[in-house]
Amino acid sequence: MSNRIAFLGCGSMNEAILGGLLAAGTDPSDIVATVRRAERADELAQRHGVMAIAGEEEPDNNKLASKGSSMVILGVKPVGILDLAREISPALGKDTIVVSVAAAVSIAQLEAALPDGQPVIRTMPNTPARLGRGVISVSPGTHCTPEQLEKAKKALAGAGTVVQIPEEQVDALSAISGSGPAYAFYLAEAMAAAGVELGLDEELSVMLARETVAGAGFMLAEPGANPSALRIAVTSPNGTTERAIAAFDDGGIPKIIADGARAAAARAAEITKQLG
Repeated sequence: MSNRIAFLGCGSMNEAILGGLLAAGTDPSDIVATVRRAERADELAQRHGVMAIAGEEEPDNNKLASKGSSMVILGVKPVGILDLAREISPALGKDTIVVSVAAAVSIAQLEAALPDGQPVIRTMPNTPARLGRGVISVSPGTHCTPEQLEKAKKALAGAGTVVQIPEEQVDALSAISGSGPAYAFYLAEAMAAAGVELGLDEELSVMLARETVAGAGFMLAEPGANPSALRIAVTSPNGTTERAIAAFDDGGIPKIIADGARAAAARAAEITKQLG
């Protein structure tokens, strides 16, 4: 079997992984991507130098890309993942690693849609992966060997930090890192709105909130950074920041965030049942 990696569906998440592979030194000739539209195929080919096939040009593009590939990364919407798995099953080699980046689709559902014994890995990336700063979880299936898991980890590492977790923790991880970027954006929105309420120009307030949240993120990304320690370091006793944090605590912000995470995890479990 070749070293080829096939990206079936190449939206923002799969393209982020693809870009990470190339940045890590993978030869573009070892990558093939399938998309629906010819314009998108041209865009990927020009941007990354990889082979990209459009469905409107070649109806069997997913099978063609899968045949002979050592790894196949499924990147279509969750509702289409199982149909895609069934579609490509005849073209898969017995050792081809099937990696899913789809939320809510379980390993058992994937394995049932694929040939018996097919190595499967379920992943949960988040959107900062497109900047190489994502968090990507991996959960190996029944037939995935340690060597195959390591190969997948290496492929995904270019998109960010890879963590291995048991599948039963995927919904909890999704509620923190999967949905988490939206929480940070939501905070920036609220900060910008508060600035306007305090009399700042809207454009200035949005910029202040954006750059402050982004800058704090860079501080959190430093080796050994601890969120509590960083917060305490900028919270002077009886100062302005301490007063703001006290107001957040009085308003129940920690509980609200925990309630939101629980709601996200519960919804992920609901979607898995619906897809099943």
